[in-house]
Order: sequence, then C-alpha cells, then structure tokens
Amino acid sequence: MATGSATLGAAEPYLIQQQWTAYTAEQHATWAELVGRRMPQIEAHACKEYLEGFHQIGLRTDLIPNLSEVNQRLRPRSGWRATPVSGFLPPDAFFAMLAARQFPTTTWLRSRESLEYIPEPDIFHDVFGHVPMHAHPVFADFLAHYGQLCASIEDEAVLERIGRLFWYTVEFGLIRQHGRVRVYGSGLISSNGECTNVLEGHCQVQNFSLDAVLNTPVQVDQMHKLLFAIESFDQIYESLQQVQQKIAAGELV
Repeated sequence: MATGSATLGAAEPYLIQQQWTAYTAEQHATWAELVGRRMPQIEAHACKEYLEGFHQIGLRTDLIPNLSEVNQRLRPRSGWRATPVSGFLPPDAFFAMLAARQFPTTTWLRSRESLEYIPEPDIFHDVFGHVPMHAHPVFADFLAHYGQLCASIEDEAVLERIGRLFWYTVEFGLIRQHGRVRVYGSGLISSNGECTNVLEGHCQVQNFSLDAVLNTPVQVDQMHKLLFAIESFDQIYESLQQVQQKIAAGELV
C-alpha cells in the first residue's frame, strides 16, 4: 500500500501497487503510439510549464511510466506524487488524495483499438495529461488547496459549482503566453480532438473570470464551445481564495 495511506481516509480501499513489469511489449508500443500522435501538437501548442514538467519528471516516449521513478523526480519539486488507484474514485476519496498531494492514477492502458477516445481515464490521460503540471509549484499548490477546500464541503450543489473551476482549469484550461493561447488542461493535452477543436477556432476562448467559470455548466457529451484562458497560474490560485469568500458569504448556495 502507498506510503502515507493512513492519512487518506476514504481513498484507502482504492490504493493499489503498479505492477510495472507486467506491462507487455504491445502495451509499451501502444503508449509510444499515443505519445507519438500527440507530441507534435503538444510541442507546438502546450504551455511552457507543461513541456518543462514533462522532462523534469522523466516521462519516456517509448515506455509506460514507472510511477515510482516518476515520483522520485516529482516529489522534491512540489511534494506531489502519482499514487496508483484501482479506478474511478468517489468525490470524498478524490478530494482526500488531492489534499494530501497524491494524484489518483490509474494503471491500465487503453487498447490499440481505442487510441482516440475512452470513456474513463487511463494511465495515458492521468500521467501524460495531468502529472507534468504537478511539477509546477503554483499549479501544484492550487490543486492541493482545491482538494482541501472541497474535502471540507458537504453541500453537493456547492461542490458542483466549485467543480466547474476544476473542469475549466485542470481538465480544460488554456493560458495566454507571448500573445498566443496555449493548452495546459489534461483533457486538451491528451485528446487530439478536443485540442484541435480549440486550435481550429471551433471553440470560443474568453478571458478567465471566476464568475463566468462558476456560471458555466459542464457538458461532457460534446466538444466544448467555450473555454477560458488565464494570464498566469497565480490567477487560478487566487481564484480559490475568492471561492472561499463566496462560500463564506453564502453566494454559492
């Protein structure tokens, strides 16, 4: 069981070990194909923090990540680690892990027949899509504090509103750098379809506004028609403080 699991409460039953030596040559080849399909677009359009994180944590283009090796490089940078889990987590378990700076990471990999899309996250989405950003200190702090905040809230309606902040940043976030819109959200990083939808202008890109984000419902069954671009990662970190103020004032009920 993962180190520190005693502090994870509801997440404990979902913790597993990654059996890295059990991956087959075909699975490693599938990983290589997935990465190879995404890298040209990522190198051209991902934010610099993602690209730096990719190399800082030692991701390989030809091998499925060994999470223990990734964590040896990630933890000294931000205190985060990618923790293997058995699958989809309920909200309380998910928030507990984020609050403890442990990102729940599935260990299975999609098949070659499902390269473009799968309905549930796999190790490609979780590690290639998410984990490089965890090496960035401000983003890492934002994600941990998001987990701490959500873990303290029981009102499902409030959690749904706050969940929109996660969706439009961590999952489908954009950032303006050097006069261009760059991608950093995992759903854009790991999906050719979603990323191309933005880059080809089929999705409106608005400047990030917390009120706008909190008032934009999430739709998971279609390509996005609206996303939000931040100016810096300090902006989303500061947005959490604003969310706490709104909760205290009863504005998210």
